[in-house]
Amino acid sequence: MAGRKTNEVVLYIHGKGGSADESEHYRQFFPGTDVYGFDYKSDNPWEAKQEFADKAAELSEKYHRIILIAGSIGAYFSMNAGIGRFIDKAFFISPIVDFEKLISDMIDWAGTSECELEKRKIIPVDSGEDLSWDYLQYVRNHKISWDVPTEILYGSNDHLQSIDTIQEFAMKEAAKLTIMEGGEHWFHTDEQMNFLDQWLRMKISE
Repeated sequence: MAGRKTNEVVLYIHGKGGSADESEHYRQFFPGTDVYGFDYKSDNPWEAKQEFADKAAELSEKYHRIILIAGSIGAYFSMNAGIGRFIDKAFFISPIVDFEKLISDMIDWAGTSECELEKRKIIPVDSGEDLSWDYLQYVRNHKISWDVPTEILYGSNDHLQSIDTIQEFAMKEAAKLTIMEGGEHWFHTDEQMNFLDQWLRMKISE
């Protein structure tokens, strides 16, 4: 006999270079609710698709409701994996919402071209994040959609995606967008974390 479902869990999915341990920060906002930090192993969206779907399905067997908190590429991996069917509410922090445009921008920043990338397949860049032809082709051929009530927090100084990109996504997916003036892609300073905390408290109480 299957175990009895409990009420609710917060699923935290970190961005690149982050850690599942960051989930501890969010326990204060959800007293009495389980908080699960997802220590995923995938480095690309085609691997993450199955890993993320399996984890969301596993949690849905145990909990009636899943609240998702995801940042940066963790939000993109979540949307690409199609886990929206398991999620009741989402909070996105600096989500990557148009990976094709981001890779195109990275190609420009690296002073190369899409034709050169197609020829070489992999181009190392100074930032340490290699450009990949396979990655570009994947994101180009797998458009994301996200039909979940979602709150987005975005910093006006986000260097990875423009305000137009995030606003277009929010309008398309009917997500609510909050912009921190002077905020960065990575919310980490005291001022930025205070803003994030106040945003989350306000949105939870609405």
